[in-house]
Amino acid sequence: MLTVTLVATFAAAAAWQQWRATEVEAAQRTRVQAGWVLVGALDWARLILRQDAMTGGADYLSEPWAVPLEEARLSAFLAAGQGPAGGAPSHSDDDDAMNASLSGRIIDLQSRLNVLNLVAGGTISQPAMLAFGRLFSVLGLPQAELNLLAQNLQLALTNQAPITAPATSAAAATSIASAATNTTASSGSNDNPTAPLLPQRVGQLVWLGLSPGTLAALRPYITLLPVPTPVNLNTAGAQVLYACIPGLEMADAQRLVQQRQGTYFATLAAASAALGAKAGPLNPTEHAVSSRFFEVIGRFRLDQTVVQERSAVQREGLAVSVLWRERGVPPVSADTLGP
Repeated sequence: MLTVTLVATFAAAAAWQQWRATEVEAAQRTRVQAGWVLVGALDWARLILRQDAMTGGADYLSEPWAVPLEEARLSAFLAAGQGPAGGAPSHSDDDDAMNASLSGRIIDLQSRLNVLNLVAGGTISQPAMLAFGRLFSVLGLPQAELNLLAQNLQLALTNQAPITAPATSAAAATSIASAATNTTASSGSNDNPTAPLLPQRVGQLVWLGLSPGTLAALRPYITLLPVPTPVNLNTAGAQVLYACIPGLEMADAQRLVQQRQGTYFATLAAASAALGAKAGPLNPTEHAVSSRFFEVIGRFRLDQTVVQERSAVQREGLAVSVLWRERGVPPVSADTLGP
């Protein structure tokens, strides 16, 4: 009996090791396959944006780039690529490719308020503060966190020491002036090690004082781009339109969203005419009808495994370059293809 027990134990251990090796190999293969498919999806999206740039003009939500790709099996793409004869893929094709699915979409990042607009020329921008203040107000968020965000962003951009708690305007001004004096006195020395890090992603804005709850509420309406950008009035939601256009009421912003579904704004003059006299004047540095920055979201599914990739791209003329890419498993509770 002891011999039988030992043999059974060794056999079970060997079977488990074999199963584990098989699962690891399958996971590695899925990861590689997902990587290649998502790279192809990103290149496809860049081609769509490049073709859109060839036509020129405004960017709006009825263009091909704004149409999301619903989840589709890769076998459909393979069959379409076989030419006029069509037909199902051959039995020799990889079974994984037949079971894999791809979905995705392109989001206009200039449909959101750019956090970098809060600081212009080393000082806090009052027009941007007004826009973000209106957004915080309509979302019911604390204005003290907006003040802290702007102050710490200014300090991060100028390499100064951070502010760690919300302060009154007078105290904040004194703190910023003191930090600026210290920075001027030490010009030519090494970077200030106590300065806050400059975030590269929206999720990193907690470094500058936003609470997780506030950041979660702001995510659909803000972005963080490498340069200041205007808001595209053709793609922005009602909350962002309300925030970035002084004098506009929320009801007017919602009406504007409905109106542009039939006819997009080809120029700022057309948008101004649609707004009427109650809205403030449109400024080309704050408002636009075209975009340069986009987010590409691709999602690869193979059986129960889902891999998602988000990429930010910048379009300059006909050149579409990738600013950053991040890949991972999407949250189960979130709409991974939403803004």
